[in-house]
Amino acid sequence: MRIETLAVHAGMEGLTESGSHVPTIDLSTTNPLPDIESGGDSYENLANGGDLIAGQSAVYRRLWQPGVARFEDALAALEVAEGAVAFSSGMAALTACLIATVAAGKPHIVALRPIYGGTDRVLDTGLLGTEITWCEEETVAAAIRPDTGLVILESPANPTLEMVDIRRIADQAGDVPVLVDNTFATPVLQRPLEHGATLVLHSATKYIGGHGDAMGGIVATNRDWMTRLRQVRALTGGLLGPFEAYLLHRGIRTLPVRVRAQQATAMELATRLTTHPMVAKVHYPGLPGQDPRGLLGRQIEGPGSLIALELVGGYDAAAQFIAGCRLVTHAVSLGGIDSLVQHPASLTHRPVAAHARPDGGIVRLSIGLEHVDDLTADLTAALDRLALAVAI
Repeated sequence: MRIETLAVHAGMEGLTESGSHVPTIDLSTTNPLPDIESGGDSYENLANGGDLIAGQSAVYRRLWQPGVARFEDALAALEVAEGAVAFSSGMAALTACLIATVAAGKPHIVALRPIYGGTDRVLDTGLLGTEITWCEEETVAAAIRPDTGLVILESPANPTLEMVDIRRIADQAGDVPVLVDNTFATPVLQRPLEHGATLVLHSATKYIGGHGDAMGGIVATNRDWMTRLRQVRALTGGLLGPFEAYLLHRGIRTLPVRVRAQQATAMELATRLTTHPMVAKVHYPGLPGQDPRGLLGRQIEGPGSLIALELVGGYDAAAQFIAGCRLVTHAVSLGGIDSLVQHPASLTHRPVAAHARPDGGIVRLSIGLEHVDDLTADLTAALDRLALAVAI
């Protein structure tokens, strides 16, 4: 099936037989146990990362939840993965991956910048017992050690949308698992497992939910890693709630339509903004010269709907431009139906080491579902006001 069909039907299995058309929301925190022996067997199986066995009790929400399982099945289908494990946030999902790696005696992490500021910070501080080596795309192999547990990258990267050749990284990593943050691209545009990655992480709060009203994270991967991540989730409690799981699963059903519509608007908008005198550079993979290795069409099906503007005038210009936006909301996050603007250096990437922090003149736009002419008018007016202030 094409991804549009998968998005609508994945995770919906068995509903017709149950007499329902959409998934129900089960709010139970605990479940009845038929007897001591089978209850204990169920607990041991689920706490150790196993699947729920037909006829057994789910025991406790921290171990298994039906709505969460449906959401996991749906995302796994889109990523063409053996399965997926969902968490309360994208950072909870990343934390589980790092804990599992450290627990296996592989605390060394190799990572590529730029990357989401929260990921950068948790790696750079070694908070979870990891040791980090930051490297470039061509030096991954040289950075690998016997105790390397993961190679971590994001493509397109946050916030300036550089694209990384996932296959090239996987080849250099060898037997070391590669984790790709696929939040910006979504499985509609990019499926990292097809290019050699082992784990694909999403902040589901973003495009997967798509409406700014549900927070979650999810990792699509193989059976072995699913078991390991479920064990961490059961022990540490980074759970996705049933209502959030319902909303995120519902978001998947319109994901292809939203992503492609937002991308079309972003492409047009990026092209229009290149001509404004207050814009030093538009960072967008779909523009000429911004895909030097030909990854568009080979690794990723389209450039997506995030745009980074590098403004003339640096930090002060960024502050004035953001203040001048009327339709586009100044807020953190991305991937929703409404357009957002934020200043990475002072917000999401504020904790990043100074030498790796984005330039103060860069603002990031997440393009929503508004009409391109209305967005152009709003952003151009903000840029015009900025130009006027500079002239004065």
